[in-house]
Amino acid sequence: MSEPQRWDDVDEYFTTHLAPNDDVLDAAVRDSEAAGLPRVAVTAPQGKFLQLLAEIQGARTILEIGTLGGYSTIWLARALPADGRLVTLEYSPRHAEVATRNIARAGLDTRVEVRVGPALESLPELADENPPPFDLVFIDADKDNNPHYVEWALRLTRAGSLIVVDNVVRGGRVADADSVEPDVQGTRTAIELIGKHPRLSGTAIQTVGDKGYDGFALARVLA
Repeated sequence: MSEPQRWDDVDEYFTTHLAPNDDVLDAAVRDSEAAGLPRVAVTAPQGKFLQLLAEIQGARTILEIGTLGGYSTIWLARALPADGRLVTLEYSPRHAEVATRNIARAGLDTRVEVRVGPALESLPELADENPPPFDLVFIDADKDNNPHYVEWALRLTRAGSLIVVDNVVRGGRVADADSVEPDVQGTRTAIELIGKHPRLSGTAIQTVGDKGYDGFALARVLA
């Protein structure tokens, strides 16, 4: 058995026993694929991981940068109390339209606000509203802007908040110091920013599974 096949089989086993997809999540995946959205959403075990992080954090406010079809949004929003708030930022109007439908079908539209446009334009607008600090920020958008997103996450959080950055391994390319690829450069800069920033304590974890060889970074805001 090849290693990728083994990874997929293990992911399927974990999904079956720990994160079984329900009708709402299945429909979100199906409708996203039918609309032609790229198949880059988190897996079910990763979605459950995000939900557990938000629950452990006791999150009442969540910021998501990169909505896609709303699959990860649904996992995160399910961790919120009835009066909780999740703001999710999506560049593509078409993706946002699909996500909005999926979120409404999940019964979470009263907790979730989808904002459309480039995140680096939406984030200053959000900051100008002076919202309560976000308890958790999930970054899963264009990787070349990861360091900017981490900086904005710091501005919009408080001591004790969590910042999660997805897809930081880039199939192993993140270790290539000579890479000129924007996604690698952006991810490396974000990792190094987390490592040296006096307000952050973080780590990164490599993963394998249905999405191949990848990983995520997790940082806690210290002050």
